[in-house]
Amino acid sequence: MSHNVHPYSHRLGIIRDWKSRWFGINKQYRDYLKSDILIREYLEKRLKGMYVSGIELERSQKVFRIVIKTSRPGMIIGRSGEGATKLRNDVAKKIAAIGGTHGEELKIDVEEVRSPESNAAIVVQMIAEGLEKRMPFRRVMKQTVEKVMANRDVQGVKIYLGGRLGGADMARSEVLKKGRIPLQTFRADIDYATGRATIPQGDLGIKVWIYKGDIFASDIK
Repeated sequence: MSHNVHPYSHRLGIIRDWKSRWFGINKQYRDYLKSDILIREYLEKRLKGMYVSGIELERSQKVFRIVIKTSRPGMIIGRSGEGATKLRNDVAKKIAAIGGTHGEELKIDVEEVRSPESNAAIVVQMIAEGLEKRMPFRRVMKQTVEKVMANRDVQGVKIYLGGRLGGADMARSEVLKKGRIPLQTFRADIDYATGRATIPQGDLGIKVWIYKGDIFASDIK
């Protein structure tokens, strides 16, 4: 029987890298893992609505580096860097509160996502925004698929919505697909993200798959 596997973890070590990059042994490993999970949860909640596509964490003996990828870097950095300074101070307090500090210097880098419409995490947030504004779900799905497919590098997109769609009494699911989504091909560059939209009738689940072509050994730097 087939099993549903997360498209990202399915390709780890093949065409994808880990989102937390460090090495720890014994007690350090537990501390680092707990710290990473709590910091990531805190940042996702804190930066909600700023179109953050991913948060990567890197640790060395002296530096703890957080890389925030977003299509709206100006909203995070703020005027003359005030937002970034405040964020760094708040994250430092959070790390101290959870006891995850090991004397490393904290650095926060904000990277701009050049093509937000071909990034699954940002597309999920765009769909959630539309649904929370009470727009018809079919129109939101159709418009989003057209926006995503308008990008040159995108070869396929699939959007799934589940829940009380259109305010119906019974939950159901709708899927809209365009192009190819080869989930079992390891070299297929598939971007996948999930999210939820909160409406008065309850939460709607959102899943997005975006296929951007194949990555061969010669393409990997």
